[in-house]
Amino acid sequence: MTVSECYRKFGGDYEGTLDRLATESLVRKYLLRLLDDPCYGELVKNFNAHADREAFQAVHTLKGLSLNLGLTKLTSSSSALTEALRHGRQKGAEELFEKVTEDYNEICGAIRELGE
Repeated sequence: MTVSECYRKFGGDYEGTLDRLATESLVRKYLLRLLDDPCYGELVKNFNAHADREAFQAVHTLKGLSLNLGLTKLTSSSSALTEALRHGRQKGAEELFEKVTEDYNEICGAIRELGE
Protein backbone atom coordinates (compact mmCIF):
# COMPACT_ATOMS: atom_id res chain seq x y z
CA MET A 1 0.00 0.00 0.00
CA THR A 2 1.25 3.48 -0.82
CA VAL A 3 0.96 6.43 1.55
CA SER A 4 -1.59 8.01 -0.77
CA GLU A 5 -3.68 4.80 -0.74
CA CYS A 6 -3.47 4.72 3.05
CA TYR A 7 -4.88 8.25 3.23
CA ARG A 8 -7.66 7.34 0.80
CA LYS A 9 -8.53 4.33 2.95
CA PHE A 10 -9.21 6.45 6.03
CA GLY A 11 -10.37 9.60 4.24
CA GLY A 12 -7.42 11.82 5.15
CA ASP A 13 -5.92 14.89 3.51
CA TYR A 14 -2.84 13.45 1.81
CA GLU A 15 -2.17 16.45 -0.44
CA GLY A 16 -2.33 18.96 2.41
CA THR A 17 -0.07 16.82 4.56
CA LEU A 18 2.39 16.37 1.72
CA ASP A 19 2.44 20.16 1.26
CA ARG A 20 3.24 20.62 4.98
CA LEU A 21 5.85 17.88 5.29
CA ALA A 22 7.36 18.23 1.79
CA THR A 23 8.14 14.56 1.06
CA GLU A 24 6.19 11.31 1.03
CA SER A 25 8.91 9.67 3.12
CA LEU A 26 8.34 12.20 5.93
CA VAL A 27 4.57 11.72 5.75
CA ARG A 28 5.09 7.95 6.02
CA LYS A 29 7.58 8.34 8.88
CA TYR A 30 5.23 10.48 10.97
CA LEU A 31 2.19 8.34 10.21
CA LEU A 32 4.04 5.26 11.45
CA ARG A 33 5.10 7.14 14.59
CA LEU A 34 1.45 7.70 15.44
CA LEU A 35 1.22 3.99 16.31
CA ASP A 36 3.69 4.51 19.19
CA ASP A 37 2.54 7.95 20.30
CA PRO A 38 1.28 7.87 23.90
CA CYS A 39 -1.41 10.57 23.67
CA TYR A 40 -4.28 8.23 22.76
CA GLY A 41 -3.36 5.82 25.56
CA GLU A 42 -3.21 8.75 27.98
CA LEU A 43 -6.63 9.89 26.78
CA VAL A 44 -8.14 6.44 27.40
CA LYS A 45 -6.55 6.08 30.83
CA ASN A 46 -7.54 9.54 32.01
CA PHE A 47 -11.01 9.60 30.46
CA ASN A 48 -11.89 6.28 32.10
CA ALA A 49 -10.50 7.52 35.44
CA HIS A 50 -12.59 10.72 35.14
CA ALA A 51 -9.37 12.74 35.26
CA ASP A 52 -10.91 15.30 32.95
CA ARG A 53 -8.11 17.87 32.96
CA GLU A 54 -5.55 15.23 31.97
CA ALA A 55 -7.96 13.73 29.42
CA PHE A 56 -8.43 17.22 27.97
CA GLN A 57 -4.66 17.67 27.63
CA ALA A 58 -4.28 14.27 25.95
CA VAL A 59 -7.12 14.80 23.46
CA HIS A 60 -5.91 18.33 22.73
CA THR A 61 -2.50 16.88 21.85
CA LEU A 62 -4.15 14.19 19.72
CA LYS A 63 -6.15 16.88 17.92
CA GLY A 64 -2.99 18.82 17.05
CA LEU A 65 -1.20 15.69 15.90
CA SER A 66 -4.12 14.63 13.73
CA LEU A 67 -4.45 18.12 12.27
CA ASN A 68 -0.78 18.20 11.29
CA LEU A 69 -1.02 14.75 9.71
CA GLY A 70 -4.23 15.48 7.82
CA LEU A 71 -6.24 12.85 9.69
CA THR A 72 -9.51 14.57 8.91
CA LYS A 73 -11.96 12.33 10.80
CA LEU A 74 -9.77 12.16 13.89
CA THR A 75 -9.24 15.92 13.81
CA SER A 76 -12.99 16.44 13.80
CA SER A 77 -13.82 13.93 16.53
CA SER A 78 -10.92 14.91 18.78
CA SER A 79 -11.81 18.59 18.37
CA ALA A 80 -15.38 17.90 19.49
CA LEU A 81 -14.16 15.91 22.50
CA THR A 82 -11.65 18.65 23.35
CA GLU A 83 -14.50 21.14 23.59
CA ALA A 84 -16.63 18.73 25.66
CA LEU A 85 -13.76 18.44 28.17
CA ARG A 86 -12.46 22.01 28.08
CA HIS A 87 -14.25 23.06 31.29
CA GLY A 88 -14.85 19.63 32.78
CA ARG A 89 -16.84 16.76 31.34
CA GLN A 90 -19.86 18.04 29.42
CA LYS A 91 -22.95 16.19 28.25
CA GLY A 92 -22.20 13.88 25.35
CA ALA A 93 -18.52 13.42 26.20
CA GLU A 94 -18.88 9.63 26.38
CA GLU A 95 -20.28 9.42 22.85
CA LEU A 96 -17.59 11.76 21.57
CA PHE A 97 -14.92 9.62 23.25
CA GLU A 98 -16.35 6.55 21.48
CA LYS A 99 -16.15 8.40 18.15
CA VAL A 100 -12.51 9.36 18.78
CA THR A 101 -11.77 5.70 19.57
CA GLU A 102 -13.53 4.53 16.39
CA ASP A 103 -11.66 7.04 14.21
CA TYR A 104 -8.32 6.34 15.90
CA ASN A 105 -8.69 2.58 15.43
CA GLU A 106 -9.69 2.94 11.78
CA ILE A 107 -6.68 5.14 11.04
CA CYS A 108 -4.25 2.95 12.97
CA GLY A 109 -5.52 -0.13 11.14
CA ALA A 110 -4.72 1.50 7.80
CA ILE A 111 -1.33 2.70 9.05
CA ARG A 112 -0.46 -0.84 10.20
CA GLU A 113 -1.22 -2.07 6.69
CA LEU A 114 1.06 0.66 5.34
CA GLY A 115 3.86 -0.55 7.62
CA GLU A 116 3.64 -4.16 6.44
